[in-house]
Amino acid sequence: MADKTAPRHHTFDYVELAAPDIPAVKQFYADAFGWSFTDYGPEYSGIHRPGGGEMGGLNPARPAGPGLPLVILYSDDLDATYAAVQAAGGTIDEEPFEFPGGRRFHFSDPAGNALAVWTEV
Repeated sequence: MADKTAPRHHTFDYVELAAPDIPAVKQFYADAFGWSFTDYGPEYSGIHRPGGGEMGGLNPARPAGPGLPLVILYSDDLDATYAAVQAAGGTIDEEPFEFPGGRRFHFSDPAGNALAVWTEV
């Protein structure tokens, strides 16, 4: 049986991200991480966790920008995730760097939400 406490590739538990333009933000995360969504009307979209369940939401009423809680995703392949974020139109805010136990980079999505991605070394 898989360890349910181990980090899972491209996931977080539940975080609500600002999405003033829901279609653009959905397209970015679909392209960068392969996420899918459930629309709950025009004002909210749930983010599906790979393998089932909902892990977050996109809300056009939430403010976006730096200084808000930092959402950190896990990746099995940081270099591939870095390339996917760039290809999807994300802005790299901090290039990949090493820290005790891993590597990570920071990026902003098209709405201005600042996130990070890490991997173990």
